[in-house]
Amino acid sequence: MVSIQPRTPYGEAARNRLLPGLHRDLLLLAWRHRWPMATAGSWRVWREHQAAQAAERILVLQESWRPWPRTRRTIRGCLECVKRQLFRVGDDWYFLFFLGLIMALISFAMDFTVSRVSNAHKWLYQELGDHLLLKYLSWTMYPVALSAFSTGFSQSITPHSGGSGIPELKTILTGVMLEEYLAIKNFGAKVVGLTCTLACGSTIFLGKVNKSKQTEMLVAAAAVGVATVFGAPISGVLFSIEVMSSHFAVRDYWRGFFSATCGAFMFRLLAVFNSEQETITALFKTNFKIDFPFDLPETFFFMVLGGICGVLSCAYLFCQRWLLGYVRRNMITAKLLATDKPIYSSLVALLLASITFPPSLGHFMASRLSMKEHLTSLFDNQTWGLLSQNASLARPPQVDPENLWIEWWEPRITIYGSLALFLVMKFWMLIVATTMPMPAGYFMPLFVYGAAIGRLVGEVVAFLFPHGIQSDGVVNTITPGGYALAGAAAFSGSVTHTLSTALLAFEVTGQIAHILPVILAVLVANAIAQKFQPSFYDGTIIVKKLPYLPRIRSRHIGSYRVTTDQFMNTHFAVLAKGASFEEILSVVTSTDDLEYPIVESTESLMLVGMVQRAELIRYLQTHDEAKLSPQEPGEKPRSNGTLGDDCTIEPITLQLSPWTSLHQAHTLFELLSMQRVFVTSLGRLVGAISRREMKKAIEDLANPKTLK
Repeated sequence: MVSIQPRTPYGEAARNRLLPGLHRDLLLLAWRHRWPMATAGSWRVWREHQAAQAAERILVLQESWRPWPRTRRTIRGCLECVKRQLFRVGDDWYFLFFLGLIMALISFAMDFTVSRVSNAHKWLYQELGDHLLLKYLSWTMYPVALSAFSTGFSQSITPHSGGSGIPELKTILTGVMLEEYLAIKNFGAKVVGLTCTLACGSTIFLGKVNKSKQTEMLVAAAAVGVATVFGAPISGVLFSIEVMSSHFAVRDYWRGFFSATCGAFMFRLLAVFNSEQETITALFKTNFKIDFPFDLPETFFFMVLGGICGVLSCAYLFCQRWLLGYVRRNMITAKLLATDKPIYSSLVALLLASITFPPSLGHFMASRLSMKEHLTSLFDNQTWGLLSQNASLARPPQVDPENLWIEWWEPRITIYGSLALFLVMKFWMLIVATTMPMPAGYFMPLFVYGAAIGRLVGEVVAFLFPHGIQSDGVVNTITPGGYALAGAAAFSGSVTHTLSTALLAFEVTGQIAHILPVILAVLVANAIAQKFQPSFYDGTIIVKKLPYLPRIRSRHIGSYRVTTDQFMNTHFAVLAKGASFEEILSVVTSTDDLEYPIVESTESLMLVGMVQRAELIRYLQTHDEAKLSPQEPGEKPRSNGTLGDDCTIEPITLQLSPWTSLHQAHTLFELLSMQRVFVTSLGRLVGAISRREMKKAIEDLANPKTLK
C-alpha cells in the first residue's frame, strides 16, 4: 500500500487540511454514484445548505474574535431582561404615551408659530400709522397669502388634506378604508396647512382640531387632538366617542383617557416652560360667583337660550350643507375648485378680510381680537351694559388685555348692537369659510359663536332685571358670563350632535358652578337640532358622498317591519364549488366584486363559503401559465383543477335570514363594520346585502314614496 505525500512545503499541516476536503468529495461522488437519478434541483438545494453552514461558521468565528465577548453577552442579556419587563404590560401603553407626547409637541409648535406670525401681522398693521390704504393691504394680503399657501401646499401633497378630517375618520371607523388618508404625507400636509390657516387670525375665523397603529386607536387619537387643543382630557375622550363611533368598545376606554391625559398635561406643561403661564391652570379661567352663581328662576332663561341655540344651529346646518353643495354644482366655483383651488381660497379670504377690516365693519365686530381673546372677553363675569354706561374713554389704539370688553363697545350701536351685528355677520361668514379647500378646524369657531349668543341673551336678561331676580326674598345680580358659557356649549353641541360640550365648557373654564343650567341648555338645543337636521359632520359626509352608512333615527319605528327580503340584492355572481377555469374567468372579467359566494352547485345553491377576488386571480394566473407551458415527453397529463381543489374557500360565520329586520341588519353592519353579508334560507343562498342596499333602504324609510 503506497502512501501519497503532498508535494508542498507545509507537510503534515497541509495534509490535515486536505483530508476533510477529500473525504467530502469522495462522499459526494459515492452519493451521486449511489443515486444516479438524483435531480439537479436536489443537488442545488444541498449546495445551498452547505454554503449557508459555511457562512454561519464564518459569522461565529468573527463573533468570537470581537473584544470582551463575556461583557457583551452580559449587557445583551440585561437589555433583553429589561425589554421583557417593560413590555409585560403591553406595547399599547408606550404607543399611547408617545402619541399624546408627540401630538402635544406638534400642537405647541403650531401655537408657537401662529403666535409669532400673528404678532408680526399686528406689528406691521400698527407701524403703518394713519395710511389707510397700506393698512387695508396689510390687513387683507396677509390672510390672502397664507390661505393661498395653505391650500396650494396641502392640495399639492394630497387631495385629502382639506377640511377637519372628522367625516373621513368616521367613515374609516365603519370599516371603509380610504386610500392614503392615514398616510404620513397627509398628516404633514395638514400640520403645515393648518398652521397657515390659524395664522390668518379672526379674519377667516377657523380653528384647529388635531388628529393623528390600528383602527381601535383612532378614537384615542381623536381624543388626543381635542385634549391638546383645549387642555381637556375627559371631555376630549367623550367628544371623540360621540362624534366618531356609533358603537364603542369599553376595552378601548382606557386608551383614550391615558393618551389624552398625557397629551393635555404635556401641552399645558410646555406653556408653563415657555413662560406663558405661571402654573397649569384652565385655558379660559373664569371668576364666576360660587355661592349663588344663578337663581332658580334663571333656569327658564337658560332653557330659552338652549332653544335659541337649537333653532340657529338648524338654520346654520341647513345653509352650510346647501352652500357646500352649491359651490360644487355652480359652473364657476366648481371649475375653480377643480383646477385653481388656491385662487378660490384667496378670493374668499379677501372677501372675509375686507369685511373684518377694523376701520370699516370690523370696528363694530371686535375684529382686532384673536379667537382666544374673543372667548376670554365673552366669558367675562362683569356686566357690559353697566360698564358701558360709566365708560367715557375712547377705544385705545391697541388691544388692552385687561379691558377686552372695550373692543365690543361702540356708542353708536351699544353693546347689544355690536353683539347682534357680530352674530349676523359671522353666521354667513362661518358658512362661507367652510367651503375653502384647506385644512381647518370648525369646532372652535362654533364654540365662540355660541358664546356670543349666550352673551347677548345674558346682557338682555341683565338689562331687563338690572337688580337681579328676586327669589325667596334674596336678590342676586345676573352674570352674563354664565349665559355665554351655556351658549357656547349649547350651540357647538347642537351643531355636532354631542352632549360632552357641556363638560368641555367646565374643563376649559375650571368652574362647574353653572353645571345644571348648562346641561339643560345643551339638552334643549340637541333635542331641536337632532330632530330636524343631521350633524355638521354627517352633513359633510352627505355632500362629499362618502361611503358612510346613515343612522336610523329613533322615530322610524317602521325599520322593525322592513325585512331583508324586501331590499336585498338577488342579482349577483355565484360560483359553484366545481367551477372550471372558463367559468371563473367569465365571472372575474364581468364583475368587480371583492368576494364571491361559493355554492355546492348551481342547482342546489347551498352556501359553502366565499373566496376572495385576489385568490381567483391567482388561480387564473397559475392555471393559465400551466396551459401555455409546453408539456415534456413522458410527463403525466395535467389535470384542470377546479375551484374547490385549488382555491382557499373561507367559511362564512355570519348569515342573515330573509326575515331579519332592517333595524337588526343595520345594527350588525355598524357593530361589526361589515361591507357585505349573504342572506340564506335553510342554507340556500337567496340574496346579498351590501352598504348600498342598506343605505337605499334607510333613505326609502326616511322619505317614503307616495303612490300617485
